[in-house]
Amino acid sequence: MLTQAEKGKRFRELHDRNTAFIIPNPWDVGTARLLARLGFEALATTSAGYAFSVGQRDNTIQRELMMKHAAEISAATDLPVSADLENGFGDSPDVVAETFRLASKTGLAGGSIEDMKSDHSIYELELAVERVIAAAEIVHALPFSFTLTARCENFLVGRLDLRDTIRRLQAYQEAGADVLYAPGLSSKEDIVAVVQSLDRPVNVIMGLQGVRLSLAELSQIGVKRISVGSALSRAALGAFLRAAREMKSNGTFTFASEAVSYKEIMSMFDV
Repeated sequence: MLTQAEKGKRFRELHDRNTAFIIPNPWDVGTARLLARLGFEALATTSAGYAFSVGQRDNTIQRELMMKHAAEISAATDLPVSADLENGFGDSPDVVAETFRLASKTGLAGGSIEDMKSDHSIYELELAVERVIAAAEIVHALPFSFTLTARCENFLVGRLDLRDTIRRLQAYQEAGADVLYAPGLSSKEDIVAVVQSLDRPVNVIMGLQGVRLSLAELSQIGVKRISVGSALSRAALGAFLRAAREMKSNGTFTFASEAVSYKEIMSMFDV
């Protein structure tokens, strides 16, 4: 297995390339290993996908359990992993700093901090910046590369204010974030505006409702990293629910014709 320092270096280098890369989001060790087997170069955890896998709603996982999950995903493969650390599990910069200190001990190559409170309102800009600074001070003092992603959640909570979103991302950039991310941008034009307004790599999420662009298209407009959040998890759960509803409603089992074969899955987990 690669060391955490080697993973951190590799992860940072992915952001320095001229083309974008896809960073898919597994929700357990099995899906992490499958994605690695398919040839992806890095992984990101999904707070929602993980919460669903243990029968909980998103944003209800406690910090200790999330750190354990991050460590398990980090150890599952040789790929660098960036963790969805939600809002840092608390409002104060001190809590955020402690969260990133703990995260740095799990084998991660990076992690993200949101500017959304637990009640889905957005932090005042001054406090949001202080929280990014707190995270940056921890990770940039580490003896290895740990990529800090700062997120502006405006569009996810219905604040469709592109100007404010860009203003916040610029402030987080100045506060020390290595990557900027505004999930939920609703058009190609909005994505272009964000990319052109920043001097750091930009992450864009695909798999939500709305804008649908390919890896090649996003790479062409300057995006560096593409994640899918909980979309893979929800796609898997969608197939599961369709199959379960077919059995319950119709008493039939046609869903099995679309299932991956036992032999294929066994071969993909063969070490």
